[in-house]
Amino acid sequence: MIRRIGAHTVGFEEMPSIIGYAGVAGKIESQGPLADCFDKLIFDSYNGKDTYEQAESSLQAEAVSLAISKAKTTADEINYIFAGDLLNQCIGSSYGLLDFNIPYLGQYGACSTMAQGLIMASVFVESGAANAAMCVTSSHFCSAERQYRFPLEYGGVRTPTAQWTVTGAGSCVLRNDKKGPSVAKATVGKIVDLGVKDANNMGAAMAPAAADTLKNFFDDTGTKPSDYDLVLTGDLGEVGSRLLCQLLNQQSIDITQKHNDCGLMIFDRNKQDVHAGGSGCGCAGSVFCSKILNDMQSGKLKNILFMATGALMSPTSSGQGASIPSIAHLVNVKNR
Repeated sequence: MIRRIGAHTVGFEEMPSIIGYAGVAGKIESQGPLADCFDKLIFDSYNGKDTYEQAESSLQAEAVSLAISKAKTTADEINYIFAGDLLNQCIGSSYGLLDFNIPYLGQYGACSTMAQGLIMASVFVESGAANAAMCVTSSHFCSAERQYRFPLEYGGVRTPTAQWTVTGAGSCVLRNDKKGPSVAKATVGKIVDLGVKDANNMGAAMAPAAADTLKNFFDDTGTKPSDYDLVLTGDLGEVGSRLLCQLLNQQSIDITQKHNDCGLMIFDRNKQDVHAGGSGCGCAGSVFCSKILNDMQSGKLKNILFMATGALMSPTSSGQGASIPSIAHLVNVKNR
């Protein structure tokens, strides 16, 4: 049964269990500190395909196949899959999942898509609409660069605030198994736009949305950062993470002792030229579905907040000089 908690949060009484998960990552990610955590590393940017977009679709297919296998189930037993990516019309998902023959609901939350898909799958399982449901998301450095910024051949200089789009994918299978890492609560974010227009500084654009969602969750649940083992954001990077802490401090909320960011975890910024850190749907997706859930399975983490953030812009809006509205969705995952 799903119940309302405060103004913005829902609680899941059955707490759908994450019974299988998988994280897939690319060559640059394999050179970072989380290399040993991923289920599969792909060193060819094309992954044997003809285009980068096809390669991104194959990342989703790999993640879904591995998650289903680790859940000890089959695609036929999955009732719905929630999937999205950064490409126009979410073609990374629609082509990547074509052969699984699972009822599909496309999602677009930009880089917040992993949390959005996790919420949707949890709602369907908790409500009884699905016995088992999945979520998956992906991004690819090369496909994202040429869609949102410049052709790779252009060789433009990246600003210090820019983030490196992660080549990776993450997928989860959920079912009411009453064991392991489970979804306890969720807060769906609101669109927040404070007027940031710099597409090379998405951390600054997304930080206000992250602060809004976190404050709403703490207000609704009557909890505080110290009640959790980890407050994990998706891809704010160095700039956005610093701004998030500053914004919350203004409201007397201190997350500094509990906070980490997937965009800071996936790369070694002292050795890798990724500027402000990682971004992209595959950033939060691959880190959550590898390192974080591994640590929950081992008992190292028991009660976390996972909040993925997204910049809801498009090449059209950026070209027209529009500001960047953003969103952040939060999921409370607990070990039973």
